[in-house]
Amino acid sequence: MTVLVSGATGFIAQHVVDSLLKASYKVIGTARTPAKAAKLLEQFGHNSNLSMEVVPDISNIKGFDKVFEKHGKNINIVLHTASPFPFNITQFEKDLLIPARNGTRGILESIKKYSADTVERVVVTSSFASIWDFEAAPNRNFVYNEKMWNPAIWESAQTSAIMAYCASKKFAEETAWNFLHEYANKINFKLTTVNPVYVFGPQMFKSNVKETLNTSCEIINKVLKSNPREQLSLEIPGEFIDVRDIAKAHLAAFQKKETIGKRLLMSNGAFSEQTICNLINEEFPQLQGKIAPWAKDIKLDTGDVPFSIDNTMTRKLLEWDFIPIEKSVTDTVSQIIEAHK
Repeated sequence: MTVLVSGATGFIAQHVVDSLLKASYKVIGTARTPAKAAKLLEQFGHNSNLSMEVVPDISNIKGFDKVFEKHGKNINIVLHTASPFPFNITQFEKDLLIPARNGTRGILESIKKYSADTVERVVVTSSFASIWDFEAAPNRNFVYNEKMWNPAIWESAQTSAIMAYCASKKFAEETAWNFLHEYANKINFKLTTVNPVYVFGPQMFKSNVKETLNTSCEIINKVLKSNPREQLSLEIPGEFIDVRDIAKAHLAAFQKKETIGKRLLMSNGAFSEQTICNLINEEFPQLQGKIAPWAKDIKLDTGDVPFSIDNTMTRKLLEWDFIPIEKSVTDTVSQIIEAHK
């Protein structure tokens, strides 16, 4: 069975590719440049079950056509993890909203055109941002679940960078579900989405550890770079999930019939910067006195959280215990320390 992974060089995608290869799937990955494609092949030891194709611009509605024209009849599963990577956003609609929507529609159009009879399952890597309600954010009694949607509309999404980013995730996922209904008589695939919150955990390869990490892991990296006199935030930005659980969820999303038509809301509890700091101080005594100190995590301890997440349905579908924050943070920090030796 052959699996196409778009955006295969990404933080989450590399773990997905690793899980697929370990499960003996044939994997076709896509990357934006030949250099990135070559690097990933090298990192995976030129595994004979992994090949790469270059898709320079996934926001081009025909961006994936050449890949599916070449491999379409062999592809059974599509994991769409890629998302537009805009630099210096100034025009929210042009630089973020339209590319996000087109990126999803483009790969689905290519499936319809070249692989309508062969692709059986499609998994879209979405985000909690497509569920999050910006207006309800201050409501501390608000409980999110898999059935909720970010209420942003095209016009309101252009009022700020954060609104545009969250709405872009919503529009991208919404495009996939709408496409499924629009072309139900022309395609055979079933759809599942994976909607993670902040994603912690180690990079797939130690060589990927840079001075600045991906957005979620940079929260941990920032604490690791703090100074002993620094007072860290007790505010709770949201909840976390480990990248290895996300990778596992991508496989379960297409392997289990129970996940067809579902949104997998991936979360395993709230955190603050101080939560992370306390864990680092406890697990790495050699860093005590070199980073911000242990302090009572008042808001988390008292349940003073900005919102909560009920992903009972997702947990029942997946049937495993998610990696706890202690292991997620410890493994991330251990890798950073090792990489900087």
